Amino acid sequence: MDLQLAQRRVLVSGGSRGIGRAIVEHFLAEGAEVAFCARGEAGVAEAADCFGERAFGMSVDITDPQQVRGWVTRSALHLGGIDIVVPNVSALAGGGDLDTWRRAFETDLLGSVGMVAAALPWLKRSEAASVVLISSVSGREVVMFAEPYGVLKAALVHYGKTLASRHAEDGIRVNTVSPGNVYFEDGVWGAIERDSPETFARCLAANPMGRMARPDEVARAVLFLASPAASFTTGTNLLVDGGLTRGVQF
Repeated sequence: MDLQLAQRRVLVSGGSRGIGRAIVEHFLAEGAEVAFCARGEAGVAEAADCFGERAFGMSVDITDPQQVRGWVTRSALHLGGIDIVVPNVSALAGGGDLDTWRRAFETDLLGSVGMVAAALPWLKRSEAASVVLISSVSGREVVMFAEPYGVLKAALVHYGKTLASRHAEDGIRVNTVSPGNVYFEDGVWGAIERDSPETFARCLAANPMGRMARPDEVARAVLFLASPAASFTTGTNLLVDGGLTRGVQF
């Protein structure tokens, strides 16, 4: 199936590692042009070298609205516009103290809201505008990452549905992808495997398919929803969890 992504202009935050990196790689493989950001300059430079000339990388603190607006504007000018936006950054925060809640709120929710808001004027000029938010099964069920991570991931699903309703008339589709457990060595589950193997084994056993997802499996779901191949799909939340969650999604 042709996803019709060739020469589409894509923004991805958190694009230097894990799921975000896989998303960038898959868009590039489909012929898109991608602007990505990450917080660390070294990570951005290393990823940019690997991605090649069709990827434009910048170091950005996603919790700084001025930096986000500047990055979006520079990226839009560099690419000649914006067709697709994928906010992917998360603080991956757990804990009950207010500082942790504030950091998670500013990163997971406001970071996504600010990125989309800055990109909206450009998306309204696109003939195939799409936003794909990255939530989590933790926003759907109370799990070990319940708060504040899960609370804010749940808020992203609601935010996505709201955007989809408000901007359908502008020709902008908005969807959400909710991954389950996603394993990569320098990610959360890689760290848990090293530091707490018993916890890792218990969580791994909870996955009905007997394994955790790979970043590329999440990336392919994102690309489909972002692409013109999903031209009549908006306001949905796609679970990519290998059957981990048990609830029925209406």
